Parts: sequence; structure tokens; C-alpha cells
Amino acid sequence: MTDFADLRREWNDLAQEVRQHRDLYYNKQPIISDAEFDELFAKLQKLEAEHPELAVPDSPTMEVGAPVAASSSFANVEHLEPMRSLDNVFDLDELRKWLERTPSESYLTELKIDGLSINLTYRDGELVQAATRGDGRVGEDVTANARVISDIPHVLNGSDEYPVPAVLEVRGEVYISINDFPEVNAQRIAEGGKPFANPRNAAAGSLRQKNVEDVRKRKLRMICHGIGYSEGFTPATLDEAYRALEAWGLPVSSKTMLVHTTKEIIERVDYWADPANREDLLHEIDGLVIKVDSIAEQRALGSTSRAPRWAIAYKYPPEEVTTTLLDIQVGVGRTGRVTPFAIMEPVFVAGTTVSKATLHNQTEIKRKGVLLGDTVVIRKAGEIIPEVLGPVVEKRDGTEREYIFPTFCPACGTRLAPAKEEDADWRCPNTRNCPNQLAERLTYLAGRKAFDIEVLGEKGAFDLIRSGILTDEADLFDLDREKLSASKVYTAKSGKINSNGEKLLNNIAAAKEAPLSRVLVGLSIRHVGSTASRALAARYRSMDALRAATVEDIAETEGIGSTIAQSFKDWFEVDWHRNIVDKWAAAGVNMEENTTEQLPQTLEGMTVVVTGSLEGFSRDSAKEAIVSRGGKASGSVSKKTTYVVVGEKAGSKETKARDLGLIILDEEQFVRLLETGSPE
Repeated sequence: MTDFADLRREWNDLAQEVRQHRDLYYNKQPIISDAEFDELFAKLQKLEAEHPELAVPDSPTMEVGAPVAASSSFANVEHLEPMRSLDNVFDLDELRKWLERTPSESYLTELKIDGLSINLTYRDGELVQAATRGDGRVGEDVTANARVISDIPHVLNGSDEYPVPAVLEVRGEVYISINDFPEVNAQRIAEGGKPFANPRNAAAGSLRQKNVEDVRKRKLRMICHGIGYSEGFTPATLDEAYRALEAWGLPVSSKTMLVHTTKEIIERVDYWADPANREDLLHEIDGLVIKVDSIAEQRALGSTSRAPRWAIAYKYPPEEVTTTLLDIQVGVGRTGRVTPFAIMEPVFVAGTTVSKATLHNQTEIKRKGVLLGDTVVIRKAGEIIPEVLGPVVEKRDGTEREYIFPTFCPACGTRLAPAKEEDADWRCPNTRNCPNQLAERLTYLAGRKAFDIEVLGEKGAFDLIRSGILTDEADLFDLDREKLSASKVYTAKSGKINSNGEKLLNNIAAAKEAPLSRVLVGLSIRHVGSTASRALAARYRSMDALRAATVEDIAETEGIGSTIAQSFKDWFEVDWHRNIVDKWAAAGVNMEENTTEQLPQTLEGMTVVVTGSLEGFSRDSAKEAIVSRGGKASGSVSKKTTYVVVGEKAGSKETKARDLGLIILDEEQFVRLLETGSPE
């Protein structure tokens, strides 16, 4: 049986650790991720729940925020009404239990912005004070800095419906937008400072700058998420309070939604869990907040010492975690671009264990200020490749070292250089013979958007190169059984062609009939992807006509422009590039667009999104059906979407479409739309 003294020691250690990290989070720079802190805090809560005798009044589980640091250069100010924190839940079962304990006719769901809380005090409509949360009772006076945040009005605008109250405390979140963060970090490094690991840290550090002009440079933003003390303003609901805040000129989120049932709340949780639905957000989020809408019900439910009982934050699985950067290596892509990537201690994030993350290019490595051996913050959202955000500078112990970007290609030994002096990306200029580039090009041309050669993957591509069967892609369509017999991947131990070898030869034969647009994709011409290839094939109808066209003429093609046109012509200036096309043509590869009459342009001017599984269409064939009839096949739902076609397991795109009031079609209606231009 565990001795009480041991329990008390365990509690003391945990409580001290929570206080330390909470102080770093609110007053300095955190050295662990939010998810790691949440886990630590939950462990302390669980220990106190199992042993109530440990839950003393000054436990960190009873406290809000963190006391203002003694070293703070800002004056202490007391809030008119305490600024409490929020309790969290981490799964839907916990959320349902909270909703059962907190029944109401209506709730507000709002995004939990990952920023720094602020309290604004207005008297007779004039901003007189701005303060950080602090310990919930006393914060730091940051009024001068708040005045240079463009979203914060100095004077409120009253109206007949919403006259300005005599006194009003406005609660909000200060943040740096996702788009502005790279520029803010680059400027900080240029001035000799240490890079911020993420926008939240940047916002917290920025609001506490001593020099107001330095604060102005950080491009801080603010969104309101509540009110505190007020005189002369007694809204019946929180929804009404938000409408008043907006009328007075204060920024409120357009993503806040009034809902009435558990089902609706869970739909909002699921919707914002999808990274695709966060693409247009200006700020980072780490959860969804659910609040009882009625102010009277809020008062009846009351609060604990640290959090209101009428609100809860549903925290999403961590998309940011910390781990150790062990090494940086580089990969060489099909266009010669050399991309550095981080090798890290494996870490679990957003549902998977990852050990690699992108660093984009050598400029990014310097801009982010990462060193080998650093503790780094990484992010992974849904299916997106993990990304290194930056170092946790406070964890450095002096053993870290600078990464030196390679001078020579790791695959072929050719000296690396940017294609143009101003380019951030470095490239291997040995485009024809670099084995990595050739393997990437072979894999790419075998993909669905090009020739759709099913069994030609990375392993097979490298095998064809290493065995000397291919020196470049020009000979791909001359591949026969005799040549393939030198392969290790496509032959059996007996030396005979195996089943994958047979498939490869059959697929190559079938690929010769691919339309011209897919042939163009397969050439790996820089900037010439599927959309540009379809436009060029549709206009010129043959490879010969396209090759004969001038840059100026090509640039006039809808959706092309001068950059793509010049890239296309530059590609054909290279002897071995022309040899690829000539040898493919000689081998029987189709070099003309289908000469049959163009399909009726029934979808001209329309944008169509297909989501979920359809019985009669694959994802690619549905897209092709839309584009070939003059429509735009989009991958994301917006107000500009004309129709959304919904199949089985449609998910969040269907939800967003319904929220926006868009026209939703089933597969039968989609077929009618393709045929007639109308789903009816």
C-alpha cells in the first residue's frame, strides 16, 4: 500500500512541475508543448481525484493562469471581475457527460484561439486599460501596447439598439496570424533575436515588449470571446453580447455558431477537427469552446475557483509536440530541387508516430534557427507532412551545432546551385543522369495523372536505373522482355519475368494510348501540371502544333500565362528532352489529342466539388468528367461552389456545404448535370 508521505511527495513534484511550466507559458517561453502540459495537468487532477486529501486550496488545479512575474516591467492591475480559465475535455464521451450535467436550450460553439488572453476596460466608450490575464485577479498593464493593435478600437461606437455602457470589460485573445508569423520570425532573426517556436509564443512575447514601436512591428491581432464586468449593459444571452460587441466596433469571430443539441455540437467538433476546414483561418486553434448561451443560466451554474461551470473546451489531439532533432538530410526531387528534412526522435502526434519532418529549403533552416541536437516543435495536421516549426531555445545546453547544407548532390555528386540567383531552392543541375531525379520522374510519369503505369513505383524505378535498363525515360516505351530480364525487381529467381514484370509490360503497352494531356504531364516540365496540360492539349490538339507555337502564342492560352509558356519552351530547348518525345513517338505513344468532337460544355462557368465514394466514378474520372465539360473540379468547398456531389462517407465537406446552404447532388443528379447542365 502506498504510504501517504510518498503520495505527498508525488503530489509536490507534480504540482511544482505544473507551476513551473505554467509560469513559463504565461510569463516567459514554454519548453514543452500544450499537449504535454495538458497531460501533466490531467495527471495532477487524477491524483487529487483519487486522493482528495491532497487537493489543498493552493493546488495548481485550483488556480487560474500564473501570477505576474516579479521581474515584470509592467505595473500590476486588478481586473474588475476575475478572468477565469476553462476546463477541458479530450474525447466525445467526456463532452457528452459535460452536456448531460449542463443542459440548456442553446449553446454557442466558438474556436479556441491559441493566443494570449487580454482584458480591455472601457469607460464611457473609451479604452482606459488593457491587461494580461495574470492569475485571473491581477494582470500586467499593457495598455500602451494594446493601443497599437489595429483590431482594438480606442473608442466604441454606440447605436440606438446598443448604446455604449458606462463600464465594460471585454475579454479577448491576442494572436499573430498564420500568414504574418514567418515574416515576424524572419525580422526577429535579422535583428539578432531568437526565433519563436510558434505564433502563440510570438504573440505572448510581442505583447510584453517594452518599446511600443516594437509591438507595432509584430502585427498583433485580437478577437473577442466574452465580457467581464459591465455597467449599463445587461444582455440576456452571450449571443446578444457578441452582437453588441460587433456593433461597437470590436472584432468577433464569424465562426461562432448558435446550436441547440448534442448532435449539432458534435457536428461542429468534427467539422473543425478536419484540417481542410481550417485552411482559411487567420489563427491557430487548439480546440472548440462550448458555452451555455443564456446569461441567467450561466449565473445559476456559477464557477469553480478557476473555471466557469457553463463552458468547456474540447481539446483536439495535439498537432504540435516537441522532440529532438537528430540530423538533417536532403532529398532530390524530379526537377532537381534539393529538399532538407529533419530526422527526429520518433514522437506521436495527430494520430501517428513520426520521425521525419520537412524543412522546405536551406533558407528556412536559417530562418527558423534550428540546430542539430535542438529540442524542436513539430506540427502535423491530418495527412499533411509533418513540419518543423522551430527550436525550443531555452532547452539548449551548448552541445547543439549548426547544420551545413551540402555543396554536392548526395545522389550523383554534382555541385548544387540555385536555378536563379534569387531562388531559395537549390537544385542538382544533372537533370538527365542524377539517379534520384530520374527515379522520381519515372515514378511521377507512372502516376494516375500521367500514364497510370500501376506497378512502376519508386523501388521498380531505382531497379531499372541501377540495372542499366534505363539511362533516362526516353527508352521506357521500348522496354521489352529481353531488356527487362536484367531486372531484379521484375524477374523471379529463375530469371523469368515475374507477375509484376508482366503487368509492367502490359501497362506500358496500354499507356501508349494515353491522351496528349497526360503525355504532357509525364514529361515533368516545370510548372506544367494537369490543369495546364489539359488546356494546352485542348487548344493545340497535337504535340507537333504545340512545339511549333511561340511563347507569346502559348501564353495566350486560358490559364497558362507567360511563366508556364516560357517554361514549356525552355524545356524543349534541351536536346535530350526532345529525344524523349521523339523516342516515345517512335515507340507508338499517342502524340495527338482525341480528334473526336469535343464534349458539350454543359458545366461551363460552374465549380463542382465531389466528395465521398461514387459507384460509377473514381475520384480521377469524376474530375475528368467535370473538366472535359468545361467545369472546374475543386477540392474544397466555398461560397463560390456551384454544386457539391455527395457519395458514401462524404465527411466534413458535406457538412460545410450544408452550413453554407449550397446545392447538394447525389450520383444520379450528377450524371444528369454532366449530360444536360442541370441536375433536374
